[in-house]
Amino acid sequence: MKLESGSEGSLAIHTTCSLQLAVNEVRRTLSQRGLMDHALENLNLLSPDAAREEFLKCCGSNNWALHMAGARPFKTVAELLNQADSLWWSLAADDWLTAFRSHPKIGEQRAAEKVAVQAQAWSEAEQAGTRAAAAETTLALAEGNREYEQRFGYIFIVCASGKTAAEMLGLLRDRLHNDPEKELRVAAEEQRKITQLRLRKLVKSLESGV
Repeated sequence: MKLESGSEGSLAIHTTCSLQLAVNEVRRTLSQRGLMDHALENLNLLSPDAAREEFLKCCGSNNWALHMAGARPFKTVAELLNQADSLWWSLAADDWLTAFRSHPKIGEQRAAEKVAVQAQAWSEAEQAGTRAAAAETTLALAEGNREYEQRFGYIFIVCASGKTAAEMLGLLRDRLHNDPEKELRVAAEEQRKITQLRLRKLVKSLESGV
C-alpha cells in the first residue's frame, strides 16, 4: 500500500515524537537511579553511630537501628528495604515495644521517648488526617487510645499515612477485640509499614548529601 506524502510526513513526526518520549523516560529513570545510588553511597559512608541515628528516625528500636547500621553497605534500595524487614521480624517483643514508644499517640504530637526532629516531623505529616477531624472523633480517639493502652500495655500503632481520623478510629475499635498475642503481631506489622515508608523518605533526604 502506497502512503500519501502527507501521511508519510505525519507518520515520521509521530515516530520521532514516540522515540523522543522513550528517550526522555530512559533519561529520567537513569537520573533517578543515579540520585538513589548517590543517596545510598551517602548512607553507606556514614560512621556507625551516625548511621544508627539515621535509622532510629525510621524505627525507634535501638537493636534494629544498630543491626541496620552494621548491615551496610547496601547496593540497592530494594536490598535496604528487604534487610529492614528481615531484621524487624527477627527482633524480640521488647524491641518492638521500644519502637512503639517512639511514636506519639494518634491525635497527639509528642512521643513517650525523645525522638529526632525529623522523626517528629514525619509523625506529624503521617497523622495529617487527624487535623481536620471533628471534635467528637478527636475525643473518641483519645478515649480509644486510653482503652487500648489499658488492654494491651502499649499505645495504638497504625500506619496513619493517607488515613482519615475516622478510618483510624474504626481500626482502633476493631483491634480492641484482638487477643494480646494477635494484636502484638498486628501492631508490629503496622510499625513495619511505617519503617518502610520512612526508609524511603530517608533515602530521599540523603540524595543531596544533607
